[in-house]
Amino acid sequence: MIDEEEGMTGAEMLRRKAEEKLNTRQDKSPDLHIEADVKKLLHELQVHQIELEMQNEELRLANETAETALKKYTMLYDLAPIGYFILDQDGSIADLNFTGADMLREKRYQLLGSNFKLYISEESRQIFNEFFISLYSGYSKESCNVMLGYDNKSLCFVYMEGIVTDDDRKCLLSLVDTTEFRNAVTH
Repeated sequence: MIDEEEGMTGAEMLRRKAEEKLNTRQDKSPDLHIEADVKKLLHELQVHQIELEMQNEELRLANETAETALKKYTMLYDLAPIGYFILDQDGSIADLNFTGADMLREKRYQLLGSNFKLYISEESRQIFNEFFISLYSGYSKESCNVMLGYDNKSLCFVYMEGIVTDDDRKCLLSLVDTTEFRNAVTH
């Protein structure tokens, strides 16, 4: 990476800054007993040490930034009031958040690898299958309303939106529980 103003690479700029720092640290009185090549070697080692210290500080700051971002996005994903699922092309659950696991009334770790289609109620299965086929045949966001359930046990009504990623062809689903809204409208 070349600094356009000074025409120096990042490594050259780092070296120059390290040498400046070393010059401020060194005692200005010359030591007449040290040979010139030993002095030069010592200088090189000290400059290199300062370069490493500066790189270490940059890495530490970058790590702190990454940790902060990870915490933020973990909270946004895991603790969102919407169920999030990542499905493979066959419908198996690759990942999900805590709200998604709550909607399916299972533990999160127990759902990983299981097929999401098993949690679609019998009366909604056709709607979901058409939705899922449509997701993988196009490149746009799709949506549908289905009933979640299994073993003739209804769980909840959900509004579902999904999209398929370009790179690894995973299906990203978001589910909103609409049971209370549906019940309020029908009463």
